[in-house]
Amino acid sequence: MSNLNASYATFTSSVFLLPFLLILLFYLFIFLFAVTKILHNYCTLCFGANRNALKSFIWKCFIPLTKMVHSYDVELLNQIAESFFNVVTETNTWEVVEETVVPFFLQSVGHYIGMVENEQIAVYEWSSHTILQSSSGQMNEFEIETQLYDSCPLAISCHVLSFVLSTALRTQQEAQATSKSTLKNGCFDAQKFVGNIMWDLSIMTVRMLSDSLENRSCAISFLLPCIFSSLAFRSFELSVHGKEYKFSRKFFFREIWRCCSMLLSHGPLERRDAYAILSLFFSFTQGCEDVCLSDISEEFDIRQEKEFWDEMKRGLVDKEGLVRKQTLYILRRMLHLVEGNKFCSGISAKLSNGKSSIPSGMTRRGLWAEREAESMGLEKICSSVDRCLNAQQRWESFILLYEILEEYGTHLVEAAWTHQITLLLQSLQAPINSTSERAYEGQTKDLEDIFDWLPILWERGFCHHNPQVRCFIMQSFLGIEWNNHGNCAKLVPDSFIFGPFMQGLNDPVHHKEFGVKGVYSSRTIKGAAKFLRQFASCLNLRTGVAFVRKLASVAKQQSFGRAGLMGLAESIASAACGVQKHNDCGEEWLENKLSDNGEDFLDVLRFIIECSKQHFNPNYRLRVCEKVMETAMCLVCSCDVPLEIVLHFVWAVPQEFTNHGGSLRERMQEWLSGCGKKLCGATFCSTEKLVLVSLYDFPERFISHQCSVHFITYDDEDLDAWAFEAKRWARVLFLLINDEHHVEPILMFIQHHGNSICKQKNLFEAMPLKFLILITSIIRELQIMQERSHSRETTVILEKFAVTFLLTIEELVSFANLSCSIFWSRVVMDDPKLPNSIRGKLGGPSQRRLSSSFTTAVLKAIISTKTVASVLSCCAHFKSDVLDTAFTSLWKFCLKIVSSPTCYNETEAEIFLAAYEALAPVLKTLVSTFSPLALKIIAANSELVLLNAESRSLLDSLVLSFLENINNLLAAGAMVRTRRAILMKWKWLCLECLLSIPDHALKNGVPLHGDDFFFSDAAVRCIFSDLIENLENAGEESVLSMLRSLRLLLEMFYSEKLVSAVSSCFGMDTQMMWQLVRSAWIVHVSCNKRRIAPIAALLSSVLHSSVFGDEGMHVTDNAPGPLKWFVEKILEEGTKSPRTIRLAAMHLTGLWLSNPKTIKYYMKELKLLSLYGSVAFDEDFEAELSDNHDAKNEVSLLEKSLDPELTEAFINTELYARVSVAVLFYKLKDLAKSVLPENNNGHCLAALESGKMYLLELLDSAVHDKDLSKELYKKYSGIHRRKIRAWQMLCVLSQFIDEDIVNKVAPSLHICLYRNNLPAVRQYLETFAIHLYLNFPSLVGVQLASIFQDYDMRPQALSSYVFIAANVILHANAANQPSHLNELLPPIVPLLTSHHHSLRGFTQLLLYQVLCKYFPSLDSITSENNFLEKRCFWNLKSYLEKNPDCLRLRASMEGFLGTFNPKTSVSPAGIFSNRVEELEFECVPTSLMEQVITFLNDVREDLRCSMAKDVVTIKNESFSLDGDLCSKEEMVKTNEGEVLTELHSDMAFDFQKKITLNKHEKRNTTSSSFLGNEESYSFLLEMENEDHLLYQFLRSRAVSMEKLKGNCQNFILVASLLDRIPNLAGLARTCEVFNAAGLTIADARILHDKQFQLISVTAEKWIPIIEVPVNSVKNFLEKKKREGFSIFGLEQTANSIPLDKCVFPEKMVLVLGREKEGIPVDIIHVLDACIEIPQLGVVRSLNVHVSGAIALWEYTRQQRGR
Repeated sequence: MSNLNASYATFTSSVFLLPFLLILLFYLFIFLFAVTKILHNYCTLCFGANRNALKSFIWKCFIPLTKMVHSYDVELLNQIAESFFNVVTETNTWEVVEETVVPFFLQSVGHYIGMVENEQIAVYEWSSHTILQSSSGQMNEFEIETQLYDSCPLAISCHVLSFVLSTALRTQQEAQATSKSTLKNGCFDAQKFVGNIMWDLSIMTVRMLSDSLENRSCAISFLLPCIFSSLAFRSFELSVHGKEYKFSRKFFFREIWRCCSMLLSHGPLERRDAYAILSLFFSFTQGCEDVCLSDISEEFDIRQEKEFWDEMKRGLVDKEGLVRKQTLYILRRMLHLVEGNKFCSGISAKLSNGKSSIPSGMTRRGLWAEREAESMGLEKICSSVDRCLNAQQRWESFILLYEILEEYGTHLVEAAWTHQITLLLQSLQAPINSTSERAYEGQTKDLEDIFDWLPILWERGFCHHNPQVRCFIMQSFLGIEWNNHGNCAKLVPDSFIFGPFMQGLNDPVHHKEFGVKGVYSSRTIKGAAKFLRQFASCLNLRTGVAFVRKLASVAKQQSFGRAGLMGLAESIASAACGVQKHNDCGEEWLENKLSDNGEDFLDVLRFIIECSKQHFNPNYRLRVCEKVMETAMCLVCSCDVPLEIVLHFVWAVPQEFTNHGGSLRERMQEWLSGCGKKLCGATFCSTEKLVLVSLYDFPERFISHQCSVHFITYDDEDLDAWAFEAKRWARVLFLLINDEHHVEPILMFIQHHGNSICKQKNLFEAMPLKFLILITSIIRELQIMQERSHSRETTVILEKFAVTFLLTIEELVSFANLSCSIFWSRVVMDDPKLPNSIRGKLGGPSQRRLSSSFTTAVLKAIISTKTVASVLSCCAHFKSDVLDTAFTSLWKFCLKIVSSPTCYNETEAEIFLAAYEALAPVLKTLVSTFSPLALKIIAANSELVLLNAESRSLLDSLVLSFLENINNLLAAGAMVRTRRAILMKWKWLCLECLLSIPDHALKNGVPLHGDDFFFSDAAVRCIFSDLIENLENAGEESVLSMLRSLRLLLEMFYSEKLVSAVSSCFGMDTQMMWQLVRSAWIVHVSCNKRRIAPIAALLSSVLHSSVFGDEGMHVTDNAPGPLKWFVEKILEEGTKSPRTIRLAAMHLTGLWLSNPKTIKYYMKELKLLSLYGSVAFDEDFEAELSDNHDAKNEVSLLEKSLDPELTEAFINTELYARVSVAVLFYKLKDLAKSVLPENNNGHCLAALESGKMYLLELLDSAVHDKDLSKELYKKYSGIHRRKIRAWQMLCVLSQFIDEDIVNKVAPSLHICLYRNNLPAVRQYLETFAIHLYLNFPSLVGVQLASIFQDYDMRPQALSSYVFIAANVILHANAANQPSHLNELLPPIVPLLTSHHHSLRGFTQLLLYQVLCKYFPSLDSITSENNFLEKRCFWNLKSYLEKNPDCLRLRASMEGFLGTFNPKTSVSPAGIFSNRVEELEFECVPTSLMEQVITFLNDVREDLRCSMAKDVVTIKNESFSLDGDLCSKEEMVKTNEGEVLTELHSDMAFDFQKKITLNKHEKRNTTSSSFLGNEESYSFLLEMENEDHLLYQFLRSRAVSMEKLKGNCQNFILVASLLDRIPNLAGLARTCEVFNAAGLTIADARILHDKQFQLISVTAEKWIPIIEVPVNSVKNFLEKKKREGFSIFGLEQTANSIPLDKCVFPEKMVLVLGREKEGIPVDIIHVLDACIEIPQLGVVRSLNVHVSGAIALWEYTRQQRGR
């Protein structure tokens, strides 16, 4: 406690003293500053003649004072040093400085860097003894020693020494200027002093550059600038200890370069310092190049150092931006390139006289690039006559392109790149004629040197931060026509191809079209393949082969993505084809054959194939394998490579590609046969023979390898390795076997070793086991051959193998029986010695808890039984006593294993586990080949248990004994946990086989006798209980077999086909189903959601079709039943697991279609499926279905819809769920059509009622749901997607609208039509309405016609109703068309005069269609009464037909008009299938309304003359902001007087006068017209007076508003190109602060965004916000230009004006570009000028909001100054 108090007291006292310490420090600095002020005067008075006093002052004042100054207080130190050295200069006391200051600070530096004085090279002796001697007798030595003992900090010392040198140099220059070689008072030689101190400082600098980071920093910051500046224009001759030296710039730079070379070989910090040193050196070369770089008397020339140029190349592509900038600076200074105008390339524009012709076929962007190139001083590519650039121009072109890549945006890269690269390539053959160009030759005098520098530009372009630039540079490189440049392709460095080019090829930005529509290629991949083919074709054979092999090895050096790997594979194949052209004759190939036989190369190709397997799409993998095979066939001969390498390579290729019918089978066979390569080391026949001989020799080598030692032991890993090797061999063998004679050696081998397998000296040898493994591999290939090929040769080969197996089956069975004795032998050691790898571990499938000898024995038993089972399955179609004996032996083996007693010892338990492992494949074979013999054996076994029973359940005893024994084994506790999991796996696999016996018996036609059954009801329920009990804790390896067993049980409960399976079955009750669904849900939650097979098995087993039809399983006591509960859970979880919901949709829609009565319970679930999904592509799903047999089998067992062609097209997309529901209801409608009054079919009625119910449910959600009823939402947002999905489904459901619900549907429809919706949603609303009114024509006049009387309706809704009415007229049947025409056409015609331009154009299109159909000509006119009407319509049609604007509008709508089909538009095929190939957004096509709006936006400027009275256009023009923003006044004179009409600029306060009368109308009182009526006329005058009063009121209000806006600056900020809300809100706030005249944005709805309002703090309420869409920005700017505004853009271009040098006009519009891409090209053309903000940092970019604020402040500052 006392210590704590003491600490607290110390702390409080420290805190208390802290203010006093700070005050003391403050006064100390004031004192130091004051000292510097008086120092000059004091020293001048006192030390002018007394040099000893100056020395005393130095030791007592100056040196201590410098020690007190902090190293970072440079300003104070400069004041002290400047005052002191001014005195030294005026009093000519440099000798004192040379004796005191210089040695002292040299000593301080030497102590810090650990340097000892070297009298051989140092001029000044700065040891302590020497300094004391020079000052002895003049002052106290103790004081001097005190100062020497306390050295000055390194930074201060270097600073003072640099100050001494610079001051002395300045003094010398002043003396030379006055023609004095010495100073005024004496004989002090300033030049010698400067040379001496520079010599010593250079020695220390070199030493410091090789030391720590701090020492280097001081040398770079203080010493090097002084030394470089001193040596810039002169050299020094000095004598050091009697030896003469010439100290020059190049002499010192040679030492500096040595230091830099050492630093460049170290880490990034050292490299950064090295570049800083070099850039510092070259910064002092201006004006002294001829002296320093062209002095032939000097030996050292940095330009001759290859290491220097290599470092420049590395520096230009360094990852650090500062290093790249320094390197570019060094290169510029090295090449004497002036940096005045960055974009002046020095290439004079050689333009032809007159106007240059614009190249034909160029795009708008290309034309702009041409113009931009001209403005940058670049040549146009007109002809190839003058394309001879000299060396200087080549360098200038290189520097220009590099600077553009580093500093500027996409448009400048595009403008300059193609021109300059083309010039460089075209000038490759240009000779260097002038001697003045030699200084610029550098590294570009040879073609090879040019191609050492061009890859630097390409590499920087490939790794540019802007993806658009990366794409442009890549396409520019790949677009080079190398054939036009001679043989230059081979000059591209290999290092560039293997490095940057391959990295660029791996960039996903170059492959946007990759994988689209199943095409796994891209423009970049094709270009890369073309280039590498040209490159390889230029190489000789040996070099080309080496190049291709090194290119392939890149796959192991880099990690490639999907597109990158495909690009690499195609590039390798193309390069190999390019090399192959040298292989014109076999002799040349044999002569140039490399010593490397291709093992490594083939291994790399195998690695590429293995990498492709990471990407699951089979078509993608096939494409990669095709390219790899193409490469192998070009450069590798199969007979030249060891067989083991060939086997590994062939095995890497997916088996489905090389099986019978596979895409690569023939190509693989050609390569293995030797005919793949046109000419190789052997002929075709000899190659095939050599490979076959190697394959024939393999079995003997395989079984005899490592078998010389008796009593060999092996484990599971050994077996896996042997099996893998045997499978590889069998695959290749059956690829080459195409004739029955080819199999004779293999058959002889099988027969020879099969008949002697039991005659081995010792059964523990591995030879029999390896033989059995070979047999299993051969049978596996035979089974694949049997499945895929049905040719005569295949049948013959299969028969030959079957006959051979029959000859050996007895020996194999005997060997198996002998090997299986381990399973029932009770002679087991109690505590066997376990191997070290297993002892103490839990074990696993490859680590059995057995000793080595027991492991070997059980593995032999397992393999032998598996082999016998495989052989029997292969020969099962034969009828032979030998086969019956073998089958009987296997059945006895099964019965014996099942009836084995329980064990309680771990070793015995492990042996029994192995027995069950052997039992699983045996049962699978026996069950699949179930025969009467098998039934007889089972019946004999069951008789022992059921002697007196009236009816027998044949499998009860077998299955129940099996379960009992395994459960007892598990309960005994003799096995560890992981081994119990393995036992459970074999348990469920065996149970699945046993439960499938009834099904296989039925398929194989094996009948039961009398009252026999396979299972009793009690046994089935017992099995069910055991399954449910273990299902919750099932491991992943057991889940699939358990679910299959459940499915088999449910089929026994309910299937009518398996009547004989179960005796007196009562089915499942609700309680059993609840147990099942709860256990199934638990296992699903713990299961891997990415695996298809378990999910599909779960759905097909739990939601079994036989149970799903029971309505009691769905709802129980008004509560969810077990099946509904499970479906809810599955779909809820499926929203997080796309595969789950996809498979659930597949299965559930099939079940609902089969059981429509159950649909009414699943309205919520149907809605979830309908609103779920997007068109995201899931290639993994398709790949797993093709690769995984279990997945394919389980998915095939799911219930499916009746339209597989449509649904299968979406199986890989998240759209599948919605499409499945749409197909379901479309099929239900077909089913409901069969409902007739006399036919009361329950399924048909249920289908009809369910469709109606779901229609009303979904329509109610569309009206009242929070999201679906929103009117303000963004395009492509989640709400937008949900709305589209809902109305797509409603269109399908519209077929269920009937008389009893139509009055409920129509009001909801009109509510949705009245709401604000995007065109993508609205088109489905219109489709729904059209279908409604076509089916119920009586509602057209009642509802649809009256709607057009609502004149306050939104133009958007009115457009939809026009579309609906027009299509109802066009597609109505003949009986209803006249009435529809009379009801709907009159209210549509007035809309041709609508103020809304899009509505007007939309109406013109649709009305023209109607008129063309119903008013083709005037021939049908018969009565006088309707002549006028028809005449009007005919003239209207003629106008719409011939008017140029209408013609152009219709022409742009080609493909949209007349395509609407009422029938297909409400079918799933019409909604989904026809559009998914072309569009990515929810399968939504472009609607007619969208197309009209797009057209009108594109031609708005042309249509503006005909839309002068459009209210919306007037509103948009309200912010035109004329000159001083005053109102315009027009005087309208009439004969009766003058009416003053003042039109304010703000059109929101304007209104239109209804009628203006002239004198003729007033005087014509006899006219029968309305205006001729005097009463009416007076009424109109009165109304006009009222209007005038209203106008005066509005006018006064407008004037008051004008006063508020009078102080606005004539500055409009255009931000329509921006989309980020924070930037827009910040700009709004900035505009309000500076009182801008307006801010344009693309979408005014963003003003209501909460984030915008939070940031803008109501600024949008006080400034005019103008909505200018992106497509209308150009028109807006051109309009403002006509109004007198100057248009500026904030962008970095070739001719950009710095902001501080730009003089802004009063009326200005400033355009801001996009955050990354900047201002688009087409808008830059409209600008009067571009301005840029000068920047000094590295990042080279500012946030767009910050940039706009800076520009707006500069405009405001200039205006205030005026």
